[in-house]
Amino acid sequence: MAKSDTRGDTKGGTARRPRSPQRTSQASRAARRPAAAKTETPYHHGALREALLQAAERVLERDGLAGLTLRAVAREAGVSHAAPTHHFGDLTGLVSELAAIGFRQFNAAMASACDTATSPLERALARPKAYVAYAQAHPGMYGLMFRTERLDYSRPSLHEAAESSFAGLANAISAMRQEPISGRALTIEQGAAIARAWSMVHGFTMLLLDGRLEDILERLPAGTTAEQLLEAILKSTVAARMPSGT
Repeated sequence: MAKSDTRGDTKGGTARRPRSPQRTSQASRAARRPAAAKTETPYHHGALREALLQAAERVLERDGLAGLTLRAVAREAGVSHAAPTHHFGDLTGLVSELAAIGFRQFNAAMASACDTATSPLERALARPKAYVAYAQAHPGMYGLMFRTERLDYSRPSLHEAAESSFAGLANAISAMRQEPISGRALTIEQGAAIARAWSMVHGFTMLLLDGRLEDILERLPAGTTAEQLLEAILKSTVAARMPSGT
């Protein structure tokens, strides 16, 4: 009887090693294993709500209010479509909480600008200039904050943030007029002063964001900026109403 060849079959004079049963089993499992599915972004408990609001702000600034949907926010955050509903109820709840964040950012920007001013006139100019600068930096958020028909002001966070914004404006007018102003009861003169200041700055901001001031800016000396135009408006109105010696 011929002696068996323990090296296995050969081809071209080269011995073919028998495949290890263990390696065969591992290779088979690897071939059957499905490709790794895209996992959702993991969040610690309590952090998902904040992540959704951050995602909503990104969607708002990138795609506008028309593109801000619960599904778009979920996709942006990398979570299930049900997550925004679980945390905010509906789109009104989400945009209302987002607007509250906007008002808080807005208020902080104006407060910070006033804190760095060194004279009454600088403080009077700092708040409206910061108002416009915030809107330029966050046009989507600014637009949302004043879309009253899309917001639920009964939500405590939004109500508190919006009231704080109004209080800041009232305090600025109070300082300018050098008289106390109550947030709950205004005289007609105080109401007129607040409405006049708000109308002027908000109107300027909307014209600027809509590109409607370009015609004026093009006619001004070369290099004149929108901020310089605003400052000229403020000095001709705000400064004229301040007590002498400030």
